[in-house]
Amino acid sequence: MTATDELLGPILRDVSRAFYLTLRVLPAAVRPQIGLAYLLARIADTIADTTEVPAEKRRKKLRQFRERIRDEGAPPVDFSTILRALDHEGEQRLLQHSAEAIALLDTTKAADRGQIQLVLETITRGQELDLERFDGKTLTALQTADDLDDYTYRVAGCVGEFWTRITRQHCFPDEELDELHLVQNAIRFGKGLQLVNILRDLPADLAAGRCYLPAVDLAMAHLEPADLREPKNWLQLEPVFRPWLELAEEHLAAGAHYNQQIPHVHYRLRLACAWPLLMGRRTLDRVRESNPLEPSERRKITRAQVRGILFGTAMRVPFRGAWQRLLVRE
Repeated sequence: MTATDELLGPILRDVSRAFYLTLRVLPAAVRPQIGLAYLLARIADTIADTTEVPAEKRRKKLRQFRERIRDEGAPPVDFSTILRALDHEGEQRLLQHSAEAIALLDTTKAADRGQIQLVLETITRGQELDLERFDGKTLTALQTADDLDDYTYRVAGCVGEFWTRITRQHCFPDEELDELHLVQNAIRFGKGLQLVNILRDLPADLAAGRCYLPAVDLAMAHLEPADLREPKNWLQLEPVFRPWLELAEEHLAAGAHYNQQIPHVHYRLRLACAWPLLMGRRTLDRVRESNPLEPSERRKITRAQVRGILFGTAMRVPFRGAWQRLLVRE
């Protein structure tokens, strides 16, 4: 097994089985670039999320990591402090092989390498900003809706943009389509998926000292971030929470339009984009049916639902009408 096969195979699978499935179905022409970008982003996530390490040290490691991605001549990054704090075997293995992932980036074709460097620049700067906002010691909220929109772009919307640049170049470069609209829909799709995660994971984020619902919105409901730790306050929060559910749905609808813009013959690419869309919608449904402030309520979709999505899409992807009915919600 080559280093590339190991990185994009068992190492990636052990940090995200969901994305591993997506990677397997992607066309071979874009699988290495998208897989590598994902691994590098997961390394950055691991740095940012290892709360046992002080926030300032994590910010420093993120800056060093970003510099090494940007510049082949930059010093290698020492992850020993992060590694000692990790207890997830998949993440440990990922960091242990980080030098190989960066070496693979160094040998990637210049145009693709530039796209990977650009998206990692955006992601890591967003993570660094997140660490500055949330020190983990006190519960803090984002201030405005613009702050939340900016956050969802930096950590996910930019990924949709990257994905589109890479797949457009390698899968359908000569296809005549509305490029601007395609990229705009891709960005909204990424933002929507991140917003779904935020709405689903609200109790866990609050426990970690992070409130992504804007303070301006909470003030309209006469709430402070700490009030959201009490499930009984859901009815008071609901009027300002519901618009975020609606926005997430609208962003995912843009993701459905994005999927329909992909040329029909690219079955694999349409499948890879449909899976997170449909899983995101199912997750939103579960959030709607729950008390989003209740930590004990399960809001992740079940494995049976995931299998149903995989099977249902595989059966419908060849047929234009069936595919459109699957993607478009009334």
